[in-house]
Amino acid sequence: MKPVYSIALFFSLFLFSCNQEPTLQKYFVENTDNKNFIALDVSSDILNMDQTQLSSEQKTALQSFDKMNVLAFKLNGKNKVQFEVERAKVNLILKDKKYQQLMKFGSGKEGASVSYVGSDEHIEEFVFFANKKETGFAVIRVLGKDMNPTNIMTMMQVIQKSNIALEQLKPLQQLIK
Repeated sequence: MKPVYSIALFFSLFLFSCNQEPTLQKYFVENTDNKNFIALDVSSDILNMDQTQLSSEQKTALQSFDKMNVLAFKLNGKNKVQFEVERAKVNLILKDKKYQQLMKFGSGKEGASVSYVGSDEHIEEFVFFANKKETGFAVIRVLGKDMNPTNIMTMMQVIQKSNIALEQLKPLQQLIK
């Protein structure tokens, strides 16, 4: 009988120790098939860059980038209450101490923020959250390995020079309409 109690205790401790806190990853998974959201995964291939024309610094920056996950809520006349609920959920998730805020623009009802996960020189994830009360909101997760602020700035320069494969971004056109 003692082994049964030991096994039950082990499993209850295991289940109790599982993280029940909301995370952006869970939020993305839960809402991917929700009709109010547009979900999109964008790989680094979107940049369509000729590697031979990149400097070593640009190659390093590009190699630190894995993919982007985009989740956008399109506001319409029928889902205003849901919009407020979902926006509050994202704000709550981003208040977790693992998300370190770099900058914020606008007010809480309308604006944008940039946060990151990791240390200053080994960033695992950048999070861009933008919301506008007339159109909706979008959460963009930029995932990578050992990203740093210099890599991000270099990536921005590479993006400006790239021949972006717009086919991967077609689902977002619905949000802009």
